[in-house]
Amino acid sequence: MERERQRVLLVEDDQRLGPLIEQVLAETYEVTLIADGDAGLRAGLDGTFDAIVVDRRLPGTDGVTIVETLRARRVVTPILMLTALGGLADRVGGLDAGANDYLVKPFEFDELLARLRAIMRTFTGEGPVIAVGDWQFYPESRCIYSPYDGRIQLTARETALLRLLAENPLRTFSRRQILSEVFENDEQPGTVDTYVHYVRRKTDKDLISTVRGEGYRLGAL
Repeated sequence: MERERQRVLLVEDDQRLGPLIEQVLAETYEVTLIADGDAGLRAGLDGTFDAIVVDRRLPGTDGVTIVETLRARRVVTPILMLTALGGLADRVGGLDAGANDYLVKPFEFDELLARLRAIMRTFTGEGPVIAVGDWQFYPESRCIYSPYDGRIQLTARETALLRLLAENPLRTFSRRQILSEVFENDEQPGTVDTYVHYVRRKTDKDLISTVRGEGYRLGAL
């Protein structure tokens, strides 16, 4: 059975460049080309795409607003922004809006394809990510991605423990504080040690650091 091709939404109003990009991408992907910002935004909200390539300057809704709106509506599809504006402020603006990467015009098609592959490769669809050193932690999906071995599934309690530490990376928590935040009231302080051991065993012994006499904090990976 032939593998279903990944779908890419291309929002580009340049009458020459748009069809050229569409032709190049169509060798690998199923491409939907839209030349208007308003229609592009609707497609991004309503369609199911594996990636979005969007120009910054568009008739109707501009590219930055498209990205901001999609992210505000919890659309997590990876987005590559195309821009003729190569200044630092312009590039930062696109990334701050929620784009995963940007590409300054004019560009080589090989680079476009490489950047698109990169953002699609790192996208998991598993919710917001918290970087823990070289590890990628997805609390909503109860999993963490190892830089060596890939996806590791965590239990609910392991996730809650790691999330508390990861969201407060500079803070040391006592066992009592962790019990209060993560576990049931009738649990004993030793339960914290047990689950720290579980997380370390699944991931890396340095992912959670022991602060002698104080408790635990996020490790220095």
